[in-house]
Parts: sequence; structure tokens; C-alpha cells
Amino acid sequence: MTGFLNIRKEEGASSAYVVSRVRRLVHTPCGHMGTLDPLASGVLPVGIGNATRLFDFFLDKQKTYLAHFRFGVTTDTLDGEGAVRPAGRVPSRAEIEGVLPGFVGEIDQLPPKYSAKSVNGRRSYELARAGQEVELSPKRVRIEGIELLEQTGADEFSFRIVCGGGTYIRALARDIAAKLGTGAYMSGLVREGSGPFSLETAVRLSDLTTENVAEHLIPTDSVLPFPSITVEDKRYFQGVRIPCVREDGLYKIYSAEGFYGLGRVEGGELRPEKKLC
Repeated sequence: MTGFLNIRKEEGASSAYVVSRVRRLVHTPCGHMGTLDPLASGVLPVGIGNATRLFDFFLDKQKTYLAHFRFGVTTDTLDGEGAVRPAGRVPSRAEIEGVLPGFVGEIDQLPPKYSAKSVNGRRSYELARAGQEVELSPKRVRIEGIELLEQTGADEFSFRIVCGGGTYIRALARDIAAKLGTGAYMSGLVREGSGPFSLETAVRLSDLTTENVAEHLIPTDSVLPFPSITVEDKRYFQGVRIPCVREDGLYKIYSAEGFYGLGRVEGGELRPEKKLC
């Protein structure tokens, strides 16, 4: 079995737990495509079989989040898992909207110390929990857009955030608040979309069974945003470059038997990039 399952992860479940449940259903190696923290919910694409070999082609794909930030308070984890403590005033909607444009585009973002970043061979959150000082370096991320939706409580606001892979929404709450001279933490997070996968078409783990899981399987080639080429020259399937008059770039490759994998056109030649069958 090969393909993708668009899982709607529930709040409280770890991404690893979701993968283990899927693995027991399909009896095939699988993995998730982008971790969601246990306190977050929403889209968690799971690759099954050879589909996991395509993760690198999705890492920088656009993601959409519905996030809730509480202002005037913060936690050491920057989410609801930590102990809440006062951290300043609650800004107005107008003040928050005034600083949001400064976070759109490519920005340098310091990852939270309670994160899975590696520090001298150990996870950053392991060091933080042990009371050790954690030094992380800023990382360049891309924010496509931030929209303040509504005020949902005395100190809480909801946002829709569209960003590239590797963005920490918790850190965005911290940095927006810091720009206003106060503190904040992420009180809720729903991933509404990840690349071609959307919340509207996601399936809950509780609705999957051994009998129906194949019905929810998304064919590998259907989610790849590349044009296609049907190859008849057998030399290509032996790893040989063949002439090709298409524009340079990645292509979905089909043989007479069906989807074969990915190929790359460079300088008038087509070569295998990723074999999946």
C-alpha cells in the first residue's frame, strides 16, 4: 500500500501516536509530514510506503493555521502546557494590527527553547526541562500573511496565519507581543492546511478501520504539483539520461504500467530523480 492519508489530528494526541495507529491499520511503514504539537489539532498528512520518500518535496510547502494568542500573560513553553504568569498589558486590536505587517515576508525567527531543535546531540526541550540554559540560533522563515480575525476573550485574539515550513507559531506570538512591549503565548492552534492537504477533506483516526482505510488513501501522484511525462524509452528506467525537449524542472514520470516516480529535465535531457515503484 502506497499513498497518503490526510489525518485530522485531535488535540492531546502526539504526531507519533497518530503514525503508530495508522501503521497498525495498514501494516506498512509510514511517517507524518510535519509535526503537530500534542496541544494542536488539524491536518497531519501521513505518508504510507514509498510515499514517505517524497517528504522532501513538501517540506517548504505553504501551511495555514488558525491560532489563538493570549496577551499580557506568558508561559515558559509559549503554549498552554506551561505555567501561566503575568507578562504585561493587553494591547488593543488596533495596536496588534499595526505591528503585523512587520512580520510578513522573510523574517529571522528564534525557535522556542521548548522545541525539538538539536543542541549538541540533544533535543532543546530535554535541556530546558532539565533546567539547563539553551542557546538557539535564529532561523529564516517565510510568513505569507497574518490576519487578526477577532477578539475571543478579555486577553485573547484569533489569527489566521499562512506561512512556509519550519515556522513556529508559538514564537510568532512571543515576537508580536514583544514588539508591543508585553508578553503572550499561543493558547490554541489548528492547522487548516498543509500543501495540497486541507482540513475539509481530512479524516479522523476514529473513523478509520482496516476495512475502509484504502478508501481514504490518496494516490501519491495526485498531490504532486508537477507536470507529467509519459516515457516509452526503456533506457530511462535503467537510469540512463534520455533526450527531452521539455522545460527544465521536475516532472511526474509515467510508464506503460502507471506512475513511476519523479524525473528532472536539465539542458534537454531527462534523468530519474526519485523512483517510487
